Amino acid sequence: MKRMTLLFAAIAISSIAAMAQGKTLVAYFSATGNTQRVAKQVATITGGELYEITPAEKYTSADLDWHDNKSRSSVEMNDKSARPAIIADLENADSYDTIFIGYPIWWNEAPRIINTFIEKYSFAGKRVIPFATSGGSSISNSATQLRRSYPDIDWGEALLLNRATNDDIKNWIKRQQ
Repeated sequence: MKRMTLLFAAIAISSIAAMAQGKTLVAYFSATGNTQRVAKQVATITGGELYEITPAEKYTSADLDWHDNKSRSSVEMNDKSARPAIIADLENADSYDTIFIGYPIWWNEAPRIINTFIEKYSFAGKRVIPFATSGGSSISNSATQLRRSYPDIDWGEALLLNRATNDDIKNWIKRQQ
């Protein structure tokens, strides 16, 4: 019975990994580590390359204080044109067919650094699948905003992965194919 379970798990992983045939990237921005944890799960399940979207200037806890209207994150989120600088070291961005983009939800949206990343590497015509973590918001508004801002991207189903199990993630990935 145990061998049968392992066999079925291997088959499921192989079928999901087929998505990686065209080359898959799992890019994420994580200010506190929550999104990073989930991104690692997505990368393991898809067989995709893991890539951290790194701000040129690291966010401090004071920068992330959403109670302070003058904190860096508050100022950025109140300015729709803000594009925080990133360390741009992703080589061959155009070689990926499927890009998973993970982020925390800030003010019911994707952090502006996600816009910086998308605009830097121009994923027009690529399959881009957003995922997020959040303390209380859903992903729907952030996904809608991204779709509106970048209509040339082939957007997949966005999903909030706060407490997602490997099976939850596998099922979501299967729906993207």
